[in-house]
Amino acid sequence: MANIELIEKLSNACGISGDEREVRNIIRDEIKGYTENISVDSLGNLFAIKGLEKPGPKVLLNAHMDEIGLIVSRIDDKGFLYFKSVGGIDDRLFPGKRVVVGKNMVRGVIGIKAIHLQKKDERSQTIDLNALYIDIGANEAKEAEKLVPLGSVGTFDTAFEKITSGRYIGKAFDDRLGCSIAIELIKETYKFPVMALFSSQEEIGLRGASVGAFKYTPDLSITIEGTISADLPEVKDHLKCSRLGEGPVITIKDKSMITDNELRKKLISVAKKKNIPYQFKQVIAGATDSAKIQLTKGGVKVLVVAVPVRYIHSPVSLFYEIDYDNTKSLIFEFLKAMQGG
Repeated sequence: MANIELIEKLSNACGISGDEREVRNIIRDEIKGYTENISVDSLGNLFAIKGLEKPGPKVLLNAHMDEIGLIVSRIDDKGFLYFKSVGGIDDRLFPGKRVVVGKNMVRGVIGIKAIHLQKKDERSQTIDLNALYIDIGANEAKEAEKLVPLGSVGTFDTAFEKITSGRYIGKAFDDRLGCSIAIELIKETYKFPVMALFSSQEEIGLRGASVGAFKYTPDLSITIEGTISADLPEVKDHLKCSRLGEGPVITIKDKSMITDNELRKKLISVAKKKNIPYQFKQVIAGATDSAKIQLTKGGVKVLVVAVPVRYIHSPVSLFYEIDYDNTKSLIFEFLKAMQGG
């Protein structure tokens, strides 16, 4: 069963690319006592190592800590905060949204001119990100900058919650679901070395993983993600990247890499043997840390397994607990099979 309390804690945490401290601290507290070594590098990657002295292949479990968000780039004389997006966000999602910004998690709303004041042609125009601002209720620049200094980062003010049995909404399921699964898996016991890389800055170019995998040079890596579930009315069947309720999503290829054929066959064999449902990522889109891990030193064999999530990279996403459980089970059974279990 999914550790919903842990997922909630991770989802509600603020961890914009480049400032993943809150998420990193939650993970560190969760895995303390379950691994022989926990460390953080200069880019903010968190490493958890166990059984490094054991024989057998070194397996890396990878999930990224960061989420999309925004960064304050200008404060005008009336105290309105102008911002730039961090990571891939559709600009049309910003207007009218509640956000939290800065170390003190100051609440605000992304303002837009009321419809009553808009001219007819304005209503049909595309939103210009440069014209949007965050209103924190300040009256002047000095007051605003005291509360939220320039360069402060923020995220959507979205609370994790259950909406119906086994179904949850919240933010940052890409990739806090992967982090939660990696946390649960690193707590298990294995006959070979297992490492976890909770990476930073994935959303702005897979930066953490670019250096993270060099530290221990794994023989194979499993990237655990939250991926696009596009089972929506307006999406044609052949473009439905994955579907909720149909199990973990196995990537064959995305825009940046191809997963290892033999490992993928073994993963599918395990799924069939253990009667775990699975699906393939149907659309070649996006990229994951596996692209950088694959190119480490002499090369690393990689797999990507993901929980399907509706509305990723938006203020509110949705996932099914059964997909989470099956994703965790598939990876765990695959690791057991590697050690003859």
